[in-house]
Amino acid sequence: MKKNLVILSGAGISAESGISTFRDQNGLWENHDIMEVASIDGWHKNPALVLDFYNKRRSQLAEVEPNIAHHTLTELEEFFNVNIITQNVDDLHERADSSHVIHLHGELVKACPENDKSISENIGLDPIKIGDLMNGVQKRPFIVWFGEDVPMMEKAIRIIEKADILLIIGTSMNVYPAAGLHEYAPNTCEKYLIDPNKIAVPNSAIHQINETATKGILLFKKLVINH
Repeated sequence: MKKNLVILSGAGISAESGISTFRDQNGLWENHDIMEVASIDGWHKNPALVLDFYNKRRSQLAEVEPNIAHHTLTELEEFFNVNIITQNVDDLHERADSSHVIHLHGELVKACPENDKSISENIGLDPIKIGDLMNGVQKRPFIVWFGEDVPMMEKAIRIIEKADILLIIGTSMNVYPAAGLHEYAPNTCEKYLIDPNKIAVPNSAIHQINETATKGILLFKKLVINH
């Protein structure tokens, strides 16, 4: 019987495909203050700015492709029951044909009414404009912003509670509540973390592979398949 392999992925895995990471060194995201474009308060203050920001992020998806790390995670489905829990809003895991992907922070290629994230529609790479309505109200990006609940968190926890192997890749584990998800893994679960930098993870035995996502995933594959 296949073991349960759970992946927690973050911006680092998509950065190697050319997608800007959530925060750069000066604390900005694409030259915007994060709270202007990634908070519910920012939306209420200037929805046109927020729509323009995510329209540009969406159009960027047409210029990028899944990388080795994304494709290798798909290949691991031959050996394990693989579930991917991602903090990323891009669709690169899906485009690499991963079968089971949960987006904690929403999806760029979807939209929802501004007053109800329980429903959504696929919009692909199409822009959202002021005046575009869904259920009679302004349409907004299907993104979980600062100041909002993370509706997929409970489902993610249930998946991690059944993990035999947990891989954390492309995330510095600084954004909560996602950063605390690894704590829900069983005591018997083997934990791995791929990151070019050494990351301090209190009270947790994690095998660290200090490489980029694309290099580290190949090392991880050899380790777990030969294990």
